[in-house]
Amino acid sequence: MENSYSALGRWFEYLNKDCGYEQWSQYLIELLKNRAAGVCGLDIGCGNGYFTRALIKAGYSVTGVDISPHMLDKAQQLALKEGVRAEFLLGDITKLKVTAKKDFCIAVNDCLNYVPQSKLKAAFSHVAGCLKRGGIFIFDISSSEKLRTVIGNNLFAEDGEDVSYMWFNSLNSDSVTMDLTFFERLENGDYARSDERHVQYIHEEEEILRSLREAGFDAVSEGHLGKEKRERINFICTRQ
Repeated sequence: MENSYSALGRWFEYLNKDCGYEQWSQYLIELLKNRAAGVCGLDIGCGNGYFTRALIKAGYSVTGVDISPHMLDKAQQLALKEGVRAEFLLGDITKLKVTAKKDFCIAVNDCLNYVPQSKLKAAFSHVAGCLKRGGIFIFDISSSEKLRTVIGNNLFAEDGEDVSYMWFNSLNSDSVTMDLTFFERLENGDYARSDERHVQYIHEEEEILRSLREAGFDAVSEGHLGKEKRERINFICTRQ
């Protein structure tokens, strides 16, 4: 298996185009505005950079951070294509450091599900270390219900003109192992196959809230948008 996101990193935003990116980004912008969160922030686990670009277009100064160089290569390409001047950095949420404290951090679309239970507090502590006192941290997780009953032990597939994939999921006691196979169309009409493995960890809401408190955050949780109300849980946190 190749490293996670070696193939998916090139197609992540494209394959997630039906996830409500525009509505999601407007939710974040309104939340930051209503919280008077300031303008300087980090988009942690930025992927292909949709939310980084959306926030910059809304007048925020945001740096995108991701653990995958493949994700960041595509993020830079899309930013240049849209004429958005964005900075993207390679980084791991469990080791994150910045030279200047930020007003806010976001970590959207399952970033924290890639963090093992044993590293949750470290991840939150490093985010706290990136924030000014009173800074805002907004993130979400796929709920334990979603990973256990919707994703775990299920198969998903999509047959597209430029890329097709098969996604096999195996439920473990505290995680879901995801094996993905991609077929990418080449310029000559042939297809190239890529295989990679992901692991998403199952976090209970109370476990998240406890780890946040231990890392120095005041936090609340709320259901997310639309039909995913119990499948995705949103957390809004303030650094003490």
